[in-house]
Amino acid sequence: MNTKQLGVATILLASIMWAIEPILAKLSYETSDFLHTSAIRAMVAALTAIVYLAITKKSLLKVTKPQIPPLIFIALVGTLVADFMYYIALSQIPVINAVIIGHMQPIFIIAFGFFLLKTDTLTKFDYLGITLMILSGLLVTTQTLDNLVALRFGTLGDLIVLAATIAWATSAIVMKKYLTTMDAGLITFYRFFFPALIFAAYLGLTSSLLIANIYEVFIGVIIGIGTILYYEGLKRLKAAQASGLELTAPFFAAILAFVFLNELATIMQIIGIAFLFGGVYLISKKEG
Repeated sequence: MNTKQLGVATILLASIMWAIEPILAKLSYETSDFLHTSAIRAMVAALTAIVYLAITKKSLLKVTKPQIPPLIFIALVGTLVADFMYYIALSQIPVINAVIIGHMQPIFIIAFGFFLLKTDTLTKFDYLGITLMILSGLLVTTQTLDNLVALRFGTLGDLIVLAATIAWATSAIVMKKYLTTMDAGLITFYRFFFPALIFAAYLGLTSSLLIANIYEVFIGVIIGIGTILYYEGLKRLKAAQASGLELTAPFFAAILAFVFLNELATIMQIIGIAFLFGGVYLISKKEG
């Protein structure tokens, strides 16, 4: 398995984690809310990263001074702001909508990367694959032909996820530009550690630091592992390729949402999800 194929494999595994996360969040909301779930999630994710670092015998102190600002940016923008908005939206919209919109990062990755990642050029296969994935997102979001023709793209919850997606895209660019040589476990730890401190302070003041349900713990573990896998993949792929491959998550999310939440996908959404496979094939082709 070459470097690019390994990168594709780790991103696909991370995508499965992204698909499981909103299912667990919906289940958590039955006895908790998006704020408490987000807080416990961040704490457990940071602990998961510590376990990973202990297993791989990496030190939490292996951070240089120039790496601190990018880490803080990723923690605040990528986790505290973007993840929190995502969890707010999950309380309002179906899982499949949240997942597909949340993984339409390639549009913004390409735009930001053009100015910030001068060496992060794309091949014709990358562009074709990402185009298919964006089309997939359009079909899944509009849900029906009538909505597509009328350009009805969704609700306020959909817009909140879109805002979170833009924030995630900036975080991916910052990581790719400044932290490529840094261990994935370290990035993951600090990404969740700083927000966890803020959340812990808030929950401590409101006397709600106790875990409300087991789903909050599962979410933290899942997202911790998924983030480590994502950063490992991002080191081996172009930023737009990695974010494009994340769009396989809706396929898994649609199945899980149907099984556990009885959420049904429309014919257009199913067609859109099918487009993902062509996009994944094109984006993972070995470059000559």
